Amino acid sequence: MKGKMLIAGTAIAAMMLSAGVSAADAEVVLQIGFENSISEPIGQALEKWQQLVEEQGDGSLKIELFPDSQLGAKNELIDGMTLGEPYITLADGAFYADYGVADFGIVFGPFLFDDWDQCWTLIESDWYAEQCAELETKGLKIVTSNWKYGERHTLTTKQVTTVDDLAGLKIRVPSNQIQSIGFDVLGATSTGMALDEVYQALQTGTIDGAENPLATLYGRKLHEVAKYLILDGHVKNFTTWVMSADLFNSLTPEQQELLVSTGEEAGLYNNELVDASEEEYLQMMIDEGVTVTELTDETLAGFKEKAQAFYEQGSTFGWSDGLYDTVRKAMGAE
Repeated sequence: MKGKMLIAGTAIAAMMLSAGVSAADAEVVLQIGFENSISEPIGQALEKWQQLVEEQGDGSLKIELFPDSQLGAKNELIDGMTLGEPYITLADGAFYADYGVADFGIVFGPFLFDDWDQCWTLIESDWYAEQCAELETKGLKIVTSNWKYGERHTLTTKQVTTVDDLAGLKIRVPSNQIQSIGFDVLGATSTGMALDEVYQALQTGTIDGAENPLATLYGRKLHEVAKYLILDGHVKNFTTWVMSADLFNSLTPEQQELLVSTGEEAGLYNNELVDASEEEYLQMMIDEGVTVTELTDETLAGFKEKAQAFYEQGSTFGWSDGLYDTVRKAMGAE
């Protein structure tokens, strides 16, 4: 008979192993913590993932959802999972660079991808598999990578129509080196900050803007305190779900396959929601008083020209020689 033991972290997992208890004999509850609201496409897709695990599994693996940073900030969750805590969170190459896989950071570089197909080609490449394998040596296991977070745009308290207008503006970015420098090269002053602190920071003038996909900008109600949106699409942000490598490896092969396959299925559902919602979110922001600026070919060229300085700083990031060309080839751009 299966027990009711809950795998809750390294200590309990070690106790189970010493007692000869496998993951199949326990109820494994994985806690997905994320910054977004449950009403956003990514929150709805997580509910789908939770449902798929319940429907397709045998009851030995369950998922619990904790939106709005209820479990803590992303960095806290990643630190916790390296200690074996039963967390899953969304993270991207920029964070993985800070956790010791330097080359992974390039996927979050500004204006790297020309279209979404290049993202999906990249995650199926040998180069990407090598980055995931290296990350596992740091204690982190990527469960799935096929989730579209969205194109990241910039919302500001002052109107921005060209890249030169970013000069001197304090723009909130997630707290990692890649995204910070990615905005600094465009002329802005990047400010690392947890997402749940951004509304007040915009309201008080601590920062002048923030960047994120439309669903997140609207879901966090940032458009209430920053009324100018430039659709720069500076990052085509595919995201990953990551957990403790040791905890993943402690699962049975059936549980591993269930978690990965349902995660990928939920990712496809998420991508449909994201695509369908972008026009809706944009119209709601316009209806609520946001001034929207779209890039012309000329202004896009200006952004891309300044962004090239980012890829010339490979030594700053500890990148492998020729990384930019290697990744462009792996994603089918050259």
